[in-house]
Amino acid sequence: MRRLIPAAARTPVTVALGVLSAAAGLLLAGLGGVALALTAPLPRPRRALLGKAGAAVRRMAAWECHRLGVTPEPSVPDTRRAATYLAARTGPAVLGALALCLLLFGGYLAAIVLASAARGRMTAGQFLLQLVIGGVLFALNWQAIVSVAGLDRRLASNLLTPSARDLLERRVGELAASRAGVMSAVDTERQRIERDLHDGLQQRLVALGMLLGRARRSQDPAKAAELLAQAHAAAQQAIDDLREVAWRVYPSALEHSGLPDVLALVAQRSPVPVRIEHDLPARPARQTETALYFVACEAITNAAKHAGATMIKIEIGWLGAEVRMLVSDDGTGGADPDGTGLRGLERRVAALDGRFTVDSPAGGPTTIEAVLPCG
Repeated sequence: MRRLIPAAARTPVTVALGVLSAAAGLLLAGLGGVALALTAPLPRPRRALLGKAGAAVRRMAAWECHRLGVTPEPSVPDTRRAATYLAARTGPAVLGALALCLLLFGGYLAAIVLASAARGRMTAGQFLLQLVIGGVLFALNWQAIVSVAGLDRRLASNLLTPSARDLLERRVGELAASRAGVMSAVDTERQRIERDLHDGLQQRLVALGMLLGRARRSQDPAKAAELLAQAHAAAQQAIDDLREVAWRVYPSALEHSGLPDVLALVAQRSPVPVRIEHDLPARPARQTETALYFVACEAITNAAKHAGATMIKIEIGWLGAEVRMLVSDDGTGGADPDGTGLRGLERRVAALDGRFTVDSPAGGPTTIEAVLPCG
């Protein structure tokens, strides 16, 4: 409507559409009341009819919001609030119908005056007087239409959009949920670190101790030298494992390097080729970079271990006032968003007021998106 109708005509068209939708709503309400009365002795059809009626009411309320340019709640308005609005807007619809009828009647009278002037049935003074009176009445009528549209919009805003109290309560709930999620993510991360230390580094240190003990007890210098060489290799591997665990705890390289450079180091250690594309003219906040780092590391690990991917692509760039990361691979897909690793990443991102989505249909590809405030 905004593209096809001039700005001057949008208000009466909006009011006219509201009158028609109100009439349609009253008709549907009457038919629904009759249907509910007929199905009163039948519980199952009555419940089904109530469900369909509720869905229709929510769709009508959503359409009304679209008509008025009002942004409703993030989800579809609940049935009770939507029904309350549709019932309350009967008043603006009646006023709008009266204002539009007066506008049409005024147009009819203006046509009569113009026809009489064209036929010479009135003097110039009489025509000028009629023109002034018609202009004043048209201005009053137009103001009435604008007021009806404003009343309808205000009604929709009050009944279908969340109030300041609702927004505050929702925010408090989100903060409480994110706090619990962060605590759960911290516990999960601690368990993962404990497994890494127990199953990896601890086993290597045990093996290193056994090699050193055998070398100490050996009476053969050549055998002892061989055991010491094996112990040296085991110590180097243990150092690498310890460095890997430390990197997964916190990427200290972010203190002096940007996120793309740190991810390039991660890509060098990945068994799957990783291509990084970035457009970050300025560094985001430290906590934002850290969260994105863990998202990329987890995505690379999952793609290499479970998806059978042959290529991983990481894209980082600005999205308005936010930083957006896309990690995609050509693997088999089927990643579980409710898995421990991905769920922990979602909580980490949500704790920073970010958004985290996973798209991994069976057969692939897998795409992970994280959007965070730049900080």
